[in-house]
Amino acid sequence: MVEQFAEFKELKNIDKTTMISVLEESFRNVLAKMFGTDENLDVILNPDKGDVQIFQNLEVVPDGEVRDPNLQISLSDARADDDPEAEVGEEHSREIIFEKFGRRAILNLRQTLQSRILDLQKEAVYNKFKDLEGELITGEVYQTWSRETLLLDDDKNELLLPKSESIPGDYFRKGETIRAVVASVDNKNNNPKITVSRVNENFLRRLFELEVPEIHDGLISIRAVARIPGERAKIAVESYDDRIDPVGACVGVKGSRIHGIVRELRNENIDVINYTSNTALFIQRALSPAHISTIRLDEENRKAEVFLRPEEVSLAIGKNGHNIKLATMLTGYEIDVYRDTEMIYEDDIFLDDFRDEIDAWVIDTLKNCGCVTAKSVLNTPREVLIEKTDLEENTIDEVIEILNKEYEDEEPQQQPEADADSSRQQ
Repeated sequence: MVEQFAEFKELKNIDKTTMISVLEESFRNVLAKMFGTDENLDVILNPDKGDVQIFQNLEVVPDGEVRDPNLQISLSDARADDDPEAEVGEEHSREIIFEKFGRRAILNLRQTLQSRILDLQKEAVYNKFKDLEGELITGEVYQTWSRETLLLDDDKNELLLPKSESIPGDYFRKGETIRAVVASVDNKNNNPKITVSRVNENFLRRLFELEVPEIHDGLISIRAVARIPGERAKIAVESYDDRIDPVGACVGVKGSRIHGIVRELRNENIDVINYTSNTALFIQRALSPAHISTIRLDEENRKAEVFLRPEEVSLAIGKNGHNIKLATMLTGYEIDVYRDTEMIYEDDIFLDDFRDEIDAWVIDTLKNCGCVTAKSVLNTPREVLIEKTDLEENTIDEVIEILNKEYEDEEPQQQPEADADSSRQQ
């Protein structure tokens, strides 16, 4: 028994204290069947020596008045049983030698003990994998059927990978080692069922944590993930250290870090974008590579109306609608795309092309307000620009002047207030 206790801890994840409790319970179950009750029985286990002592506590009654021999003992029998000073009404303890009850009782104990150990094993497996939900796990392909694949982990626990939780294009051979995340753990009828997934968004998160040390160390945080398994994914990341470029860290030198993830996901395209708490800018980044002209937000209903140049609409929607679907999943906003026909775009220029003349932070502030192109700024009233951007008046005037120079052969789109006043006086 002592040797077995050590093996249980090593092989079955059942500790010594639990094993002693199970053994005592098993003895009590067998003894209860033999004596009708175990309430007056003391089972004393000594795992260090490997022995068991069982005592039956009986009430001493006058001779001839024993009604239940499993609960009572006559005075003469108690005195004859190594207790010469026994008196009526006292309690007499009699040791029960278990091995004297024969083969059937021993087999019954063994069967009861095996059943409880099996239940404990299943409970231990359930608890182990319940704590691992959402975590990455490695398994070896044991058998593949049409609707699911059976995997075995290092402890030979069975993991089920349904076809619906596999990436389109997944093909596994027996003996192959694959990675997945624990999606769900059920324990119906004390029979643990562990389901793993390769399409769950946590699978992408854990792969990035594995490949990007900065994420594992907590320097970079994954704020949102959206996936269309086997096709495309978008992931929003944020750095807690201004010296670290989160997108660059996730992609790696020449894509060294992200290539391993792409291969694991069966060549699924992955867009990594900078997270921002500015909803308008976050939606603009989520719709990349499309360039947005203007955006209108309905934060109460979590809806966004996005206006783009006609040639940008197809980029925003993407192949089979994947780009806009992923942007919606990533941002949590229902996005509607419109062709912006109110503006003339033939000679329009994106604000990013003016970074040599306009400070980058000014351009980003204007973009945050939905003004992405030169003409979208020039077509917005000066007072509105000042109010929406909270920039200084002279800064707005400088921006307008720089943008107007690009169209100096045309009639100016918008002038600073001082020039407009002088024109009216003339």
